[in-house]
Amino acid sequence: MIGLQEAVGRNAYPGRGIIMGRSEGGAAVCAYFVMGRSVNSRNRVFVQEGDGLRTRAHDPQKLADPTLVIYAPVRVLSPHTIVTNGDQTDTIHEALTEGKTFEDALRTRTFEPDGPHWTPRVSGLLTLRDGAVRYALSILKRAPDGPEACQRFFFEYEGAAGQGHFLHTYAGDGDPLPSFAGEPAAVRLAGDIDALTACLWNCLNAQNRVALFVRFIPMDGTPAQTRVCNKLA
Repeated sequence: MIGLQEAVGRNAYPGRGIIMGRSEGGAAVCAYFVMGRSVNSRNRVFVQEGDGLRTRAHDPQKLADPTLVIYAPVRVLSPHTIVTNGDQTDTIHEALTEGKTFEDALRTRTFEPDGPHWTPRVSGLLTLRDGAVRYALSILKRAPDGPEACQRFFFEYEGAAGQGHFLHTYAGDGDPLPSFAGEPAAVRLAGDIDALTACLWNCLNAQNRVALFVRFIPMDGTPAQTRVCNKLA
């Protein structure tokens, strides 16, 4: 298990990232951030929408293509919180309402059609039930042996206090951007929601960071705490 500075800060361009786990105080934790290099990618803010989250163009005049940048990263379907880097949030939500699974939903999706990067789709499902925190993470990425082939990876965890897992889209900066490889990193989740939010925001490369969402969900049924940071006010 490593600290967030090592897991997040050592990579100048992790792209879009999901963290799920449990705080030192025992609350369920989910976080999502986006980064950007182009004007279109950087022209975004996070806006809370009920108990969920949506991306929005900060300046509508600069929005060149909404296809892969405007979506709902977070949706809640109690006892689940869905967090993803694209419109697969809605695919997962719909599947769960139909009695299907996280895996069922993502087997109908593939990586993003943004060649030459072929950005992976990363997704998380956080579930609070019977006093326990469980979460699943997934990455859908382009297979190296063919332009149409998709590799689908799924990881399941049981939440332990002060621990979480971090999954992101890119292994680093580059052109084209290299996709994430391996398993989600086990990370320490130290401090309260404000400390964790500040740590994550400061870990992200100041030039490339765009927006950050962090939520703590207490296990005693009290209201969740949410923090949102936007580079563009």
